[in-house]
Amino acid sequence: MGALIGLCVSIGVLLVVMSFSHPAYRRPRRGRMQTMIDEAALTHATPGTVISAAGVGALICGACALLVTSIPIVALITAVAAALLPFAILRRRARRRARAVRGAWPEAVDALASAVRAGMSLPEALSDLAARGPAALRPAFARFASEYRVSGSFGASLDSLQRALADPVADRVIASMRIAREVGGTDLGLVLRTLSSLLRSDMRTRGEIEARQSWTVSAARLAVAAPWVTLALLCTRPEAASAYRSALGAIILVIAAALTLLAYRVMLLIGRLPSEPRTLA
Repeated sequence: MGALIGLCVSIGVLLVVMSFSHPAYRRPRRGRMQTMIDEAALTHATPGTVISAAGVGALICGACALLVTSIPIVALITAVAAALLPFAILRRRARRRARAVRGAWPEAVDALASAVRAGMSLPEALSDLAARGPAALRPAFARFASEYRVSGSFGASLDSLQRALADPVADRVIASMRIAREVGGTDLGLVLRTLSSLLRSDMRTRGEIEARQSWTVSAARLAVAAPWVTLALLCTRPEAASAYRSALGAIILVIAAALTLLAYRVMLLIGRLPSEPRTLA
C-alpha cells in the first residue's frame, strides 16, 4: 500500500513538473489559462498557481480516496476529478462575472452617453464611472482613472481597461471611445444610446431563456452526481468494494466515468447560449 501511494505521488509530481517545462505546450496553455483568469477577474492568480492547485488537489483527494476505499481505480478517478475542479471553478466564476457585467453595461453606457452629451471629455467620462457607474464595473474604471492620472496616456489606459474588463461589450465601447478620441465625431452619444437599447433587449431575452433552462441543467447535474455518490457509499463496505478491485470492475468504472463526462459535456453544449466573440481582444 505504501509503495502504491508513493508511486501515485511521484507520477503526480512528475506531471506537474512536465506541465511547466515542456516547450511544445507551455506557451499556448499559458495563453488560454491567462485569458480564463482575466475573465474570472482573479487579479492575483497566475497560470502557475492554478496548475499547482490542480496538482495538489489531485494528490490529496486521490490519496484520501485510496485510504478510504482501498480501490486504486476509484482513487485515480477521484484525483482526475479533483484536478479538473480548479478549472471548473474558474469557468463558473467567469460565467457569473460575465452575467453581472452584462447586466451592468446598459446603465454604464447610459451614463457615458449622458456625460458625453454634457460636454465632459472622454477620460473624464470614463473616470466618472468609478464613482457613479454600476458596482460591478467600478473597480475596473477606478483602475483606469488611477492609471490615466499617473501616465496621462489615454490609449494605454484604454488597453489596460480592456484587459481588465475582458468583455465583448467593453471591446465595442472602448473602440468607440478610441475612434472618437483619434478622429473625432459628433454621433458618439447616439451610438452609445443605440448600443444601450440593444443591450437591454439582449439582456431581457437571455434572462428569459436562462430562467427556463435552469431547472433542466440542475436536474442533469443531479443525474450525473447521484451514481457517483452511491458508488462512494458502496465503497465504504468491504464486501461491496471487493467487486471493483478486479480488472473487470476497473474497466466498468473507467467506462462509466468516460460516459458520465461525455454526457455532461454534451448537455452543456446543447444548453449553451451563444456568446459574442471578442474580436477586438
